[in-house]
Amino acid sequence: MIPRLGVNIDHVATLRQLRGTPYPDLLEAARLCERGGAEQITIHLREDRRHIQDADLFALRKSVRVPLNLEISLEPKMLKIARKAAPDWICLVPEKRQEVTTEGGLDVVKQRRRIKNAIKLFAKSKTKISLFVEPEAAIMKLCKELGAHAVELHTGRYCLAAQKGFGARSTKVEAAELNRIELAGHAAAQLGLHVNAGHGLDYQNIKPILAIRRENEHPLIEEYNIGHVIVCRAAIVGIEQATREMANLVRSEL
Repeated sequence: MIPRLGVNIDHVATLRQLRGTPYPDLLEAARLCERGGAEQITIHLREDRRHIQDADLFALRKSVRVPLNLEISLEPKMLKIARKAAPDWICLVPEKRQEVTTEGGLDVVKQRRRIKNAIKLFAKSKTKISLFVEPEAAIMKLCKELGAHAVELHTGRYCLAAQKGFGARSTKVEAAELNRIELAGHAAAQLGLHVNAGHGLDYQNIKPILAIRRENEHPLIEEYNIGHVIVCRAAIVGIEQATREMANLVRSEL
């Protein structure tokens, strides 16, 4: 099994929205990511439309050659748009207007009814559903029971620790979070769920996660969705090269 790289191009749209210009061109960015080795394009259509717009979603759906992964909240009006667009994957995520970026995973226990109803909306379509969740082994069974095809493990706390965001506690937190990711991933895999990961990953902190193996020695994580660091790197080397560098990393542990 070869891990896949999904490139989140939200922040290409962020640059465009800052001044309301027609550039940078999101479709061109997606094409260059594909050329650089992206095996999926990921976008988050937020309720406040701070970066990706509805028109972007439908234009990308028509133009990308790789699977399109749409991150979206549980709000009915957002689910309606998702049904119309019919992406290959939908990743259900929590969303708060005031947050800079997604701050944690879905509360699967508290939101179980809404999640189950949302998944039912797509039961007869070709769109598959992933749940963006905290790396807690105990909630993987519920994700499966609700009908999810995959889980995307929230790696934000691990990444923050790896970037020394917890000060003197960082090394201890990093080890603990890496262990949580491994345990949750194994629990999900044993239930037959696809196991993805994302949020805060960069060219360094991804390496310990890439090294985690299943019992059959295949990589534990099947797919990585990474955006911010690739767009930042793109400011120096261009988005095709930035994607290629990450794609090579993702495949380096084979």
